[in-house]
Formats: sequence, C-alpha cells, structure tokens
Amino acid sequence: MEVDFIIIGQGIAGTMLSYQLLQNNFSCIVIDESRPFTASKVASGVINPITGRRFVKTWMIDDVMPIAKQQYQALENFLQIAIFQETKVIDFHPTLQMQQAFNKRLIKEKDYITDEISSSTYQEYFNFHYGLGKIAPCYLIDINKLLSAWKKYLIEHNILIEEIFNEADLVLEDNQVFYKNIKAKKIIYCNGVNAVQSKWFKQLPFALNKGEVLFIKIPNLPTNNIYKNSFSLIHWKDDIFWLGSSYEWNFNDELPSEEFKSKAIKALDQWLKIPYSIIDHVASIRPTNTERRPFIGFLPQQPQIGILNGLGTKGCSLAPYFANEWIQNMLHQTPIQKEANVNRF
Repeated sequence: MEVDFIIIGQGIAGTMLSYQLLQNNFSCIVIDESRPFTASKVASGVINPITGRRFVKTWMIDDVMPIAKQQYQALENFLQIAIFQETKVIDFHPTLQMQQAFNKRLIKEKDYITDEISSSTYQEYFNFHYGLGKIAPCYLIDINKLLSAWKKYLIEHNILIEEIFNEADLVLEDNQVFYKNIKAKKIIYCNGVNAVQSKWFKQLPFALNKGEVLFIKIPNLPTNNIYKNSFSLIHWKDDIFWLGSSYEWNFNDELPSEEFKSKAIKALDQWLKIPYSIIDHVASIRPTNTERRPFIGFLPQQPQIGILNGLGTKGCSLAPYFANEWIQNMLHQTPIQKEANVNRF
C-alpha cells in the first residue's frame, strides 16, 4: 500500500486532519487503537469563546470559531449527520467575586458576554445567589457521533487500520517512511497522550491532565442551553447531561475517582432543584502541555515526521483550525502559527 500520509490516531485531531487531507486530494491511511475512553470520546464538545476567572477571550478565538463552524458544518453535509449546534452558556456566578469579575469585564468589553438575561427563567431549576450572565455564541459538537461516523467512513473506504501503533516497526528513508506494508511520504502523530511515549516527541513539554465526568439523567431540565457553575452541565442525548470536568495534574491512574464523584454530587445537590440520577462516571487523560499551546508541524531534522497534538481541553476548537492551517501550509507554503509550531522547541 502506498499513500501520501500515515495518520496515527482517530481522535478529534486525527479525524479533522484526515478529513481535510482527503478533501484536498491527498491520500492517507489512519491507524487507531480502539479504546472506549479517550480524551476526545469523553470531551464535552463545547467551543466556548470565554475562559477563566477574569472572563477573557480564549486564545485566538476570533480566528478559530469561523473555521470550526465551517469545518463542522462541512462534515455534517459530507457525512449526512447532525453534529453542530449553536448555543449559549448560562453562567451562574458561584461567588460574589466571580459576579464582580463578570461585571468588570462587561464595563471594558462586551464581546460574547451579556447580563441581559432573565433570572426568573432559571429559578425553577437552579439555586443561585449571585446572579447570572450569558456567553454567546457558543458551539456544541456531538463529538461521539462525529468520531463514530468518520470511523465508519474510513472503514468503508479501507482507510482505517484498527491496531496499536508500534513505533519499532517504523522505518525512515529519505523523503519517505515505511510502516509494515505501508509506504508513505509522511507520518503524522495525532495520537494524544500516546505521543508522550514516542522517541521523536518525548522531549516535548507534555503535562498530562486527568479529567473526570459524570453522566446524569435530568428528565425535566431544558436542553437548549449549557449551564455553568463550579461545573458545567451540557446536554448529551435524550434527557442525559454531561457534568464536568475536573482538571487533575497529580494522579496515580486514569480510573474514575470517588473524590471527584463526591465533590460533583455535593455541588450538584446545592445547585440543582430538580431530581436527577447518575448514569455513568468516566475519566480520561488529556494531552496538555506546560505552555498550553499545541504542537503542530514537521520535525526540522526529520521532515517525514509530523505532529498535531497537545490540544488539551480545546481540541474541538483548535483541531479544525490547525488542520486547515497545516493544509494551507502544504498547498501554499503559508506559515504555521509561531506559538503552535513544533519547531519552537
């Protein structure tokens, strides 16, 4: 088999990159280990333009959101599935300090946020004491439906190999790579936390982060918003909501913990007025890094080897943008964002 690219991993990064490569008439093969709980598979799917305790704009969000919307809607049409939704975050201020920070941000800049929202609409469902605000527009991606549909497409077109990638079987030659019976011009690592084990990328400043999520059945809660307090409540399917997420920098394993579950239930009991039941509790490890900026591009000393990784909690927003930027780089030699280019190391 001979292709232009070997893509390692079919999370959100590998999905967006392989889709855009195929759309631009490059050939590729995707190698992916089938696992039930990966960072992409348990991600919320939210693209939120505002972040942090000071309610600042997310990095590059004005550039990222239009590309994300265009790419996800293009995938909807291509795969004939519904995965993209424009929505809003109803932000319940958990403390007086957070309310003051929100109001301070409103004075300086009103992009994406407003306090013009009726509290009475939500008093039936939630307890809250410090008011609320609205963040809009936000996007919600049905990440599991997307990954499943793209996997099906890859299988139908003989583009997916479901196995654990073994780097020991990778052979490099000038301007090409060989992996078992596959010959390619380039190989690109989109395999999340597994890239930490690669001899090519283990020196990158990865800082792995554990996230935990509860799936909760809330029969009477309206599903047309994202609700945010100390945790976020995001509609998943039917009357099931995603509750999360945690950001644990020190952890012993990737298993769900009783500590997170207890903390989440306590917060939910204080916040939610209506009955709920817990359906599931899952955890995964995110490929974050100390700079909180992605790793994009080919290695200067080994230009056959590339990486699209380190997207952290922003995978749904950054993957479409940087996959597109990489395509433009290959087609038109446009530069990759300096803060994201792996050559900075």
